[in-house]
Amino acid sequence: MASRGLLVELLLPSAALLVVLLLSAGLTDAQGLKAGFYKNTCPGAEKIVLEEITKALSVAPTLRGPLVRLHFHDCFVNGCDGSVLLNGTKSSPAEKDALPNLSLRGFAVIDRVKAKLEKACPGVVSCADILAVAARDAVALSKGPSYPVLTGRRDSRRSVSNDTNGSLPPPFLSITQLHTLFASKGLSAKDHVVLSGAHTLGTANCAAFSPRIFNFTGRGDADPALDKNYVAKLKTKCKGISDQTTLAEMDPGSFLTFDSSYYKLVLKRRTLFGTDDALLRDATAKALVQRFADNQSEFFKEFGVSMVNMGNFQVLTGTRGEIRKHCALVN
Repeated sequence: MASRGLLVELLLPSAALLVVLLLSAGLTDAQGLKAGFYKNTCPGAEKIVLEEITKALSVAPTLRGPLVRLHFHDCFVNGCDGSVLLNGTKSSPAEKDALPNLSLRGFAVIDRVKAKLEKACPGVVSCADILAVAARDAVALSKGPSYPVLTGRRDSRRSVSNDTNGSLPPPFLSITQLHTLFASKGLSAKDHVVLSGAHTLGTANCAAFSPRIFNFTGRGDADPALDKNYVAKLKTKCKGISDQTTLAEMDPGSFLTFDSSYYKLVLKRRTLFGTDDALLRDATAKALVQRFADNQSEFFKEFGVSMVNMGNFQVLTGTRGEIRKHCALVN
């Protein structure tokens, strides 16, 4: 994680807000992560990540959301240990081979960042840390907040497809089930509402939500919770319930910009997933949705806090795990 000096350096013209959560490079958390972990061993680490993510997004701007999603999917399966990046085999499929992860993108970008870091500081910076810093930079480069990322994670040697079962939230969970799942990852109900705001970036495959618009109850109907005009627009975009090629913007008209418009869409019932609509089915969650819809600065501040909370989950530090030379392969 950057010192205060590097944090100032990372303040980009496109970043709407710099959220300073840590005031000293010496702060640590209970998991053993700390600010300035690479200060002596690879002082330019975060600058290298930022440079490479900037290059990648200039060529492929739609990777903004996917880079954030990679970090989320990594942390929710056995903790933030870089395991989502490992390749599997036909006989031993890895996390990235599991159904919920088949639509993940951005692996090549992470590999390029890792190659640059290996050239500058061989065997020092973990793939798990790259995911955390890259997610932050993708948000900041999308006019969102920049926030300090504690570093010091090490990489797992394990990645098993079946470990994703029950770990990643499917798009149909109730608000109670969602809160329970997030709590199992050390995250509060508030963290859940805040992190849902990441849906302001990116797209989703029609097949992931099409039952809500084409066959919600099995009788060719749409989810009554959805705005009818929104349903009509989605039907003109998606080619049917089995359309696995068409992508829909999760935050129409603003899917490349990190802002609070997602929460405004939730209130209008114009979201793709049932888990988005579920935020309105709990009084406390709904109140937070309204607050963030009205106050983008508050959302930005809370997003940095919740991302740090998520990034601390079940990390490997010290002598556990390894520092991979290539993010897709164990050493």
